[in-house]
Amino acid sequence: MNIEKKNWKNIGKTPDYRFSLANERTFLAWIRTALAFLAGAIAIEQLLHDISLGWVKFTLTLLLAFAGGITAVMALCRWKQNEIAMRQDKPLQYTSFLILVAMFIVISAIISVLYILL
Repeated sequence: MNIEKKNWKNIGKTPDYRFSLANERTFLAWIRTALAFLAGAIAIEQLLHDISLGWVKFTLTLLLAFAGGITAVMALCRWKQNEIAMRQDKPLQYTSFLILVAMFIVISAIISVLYILL
């Protein structure tokens, strides 16, 4: 018995290349965002030596590094999900990840402002 695992790239029809390229550009934009989060984490860790509250440095570095990793994973998942939806002529699903990213940035900004004011 020959059971083949159906590859998602063979599902449905090949989408219009313009939409596939737009999906890829969106993926790359999310990857740039993930890299920016990681660059911020590295910058804080390497450049803030004389910080009076060590927990602020640790918290911001950890949050930014974690956000960078999660954003990269979510970018890949969203790219694949959109590609499959386009192949099956289904509507693209919306994500609540945008809300999480916005909330993360607000929390990081609040921590930074509180540190500056204290």
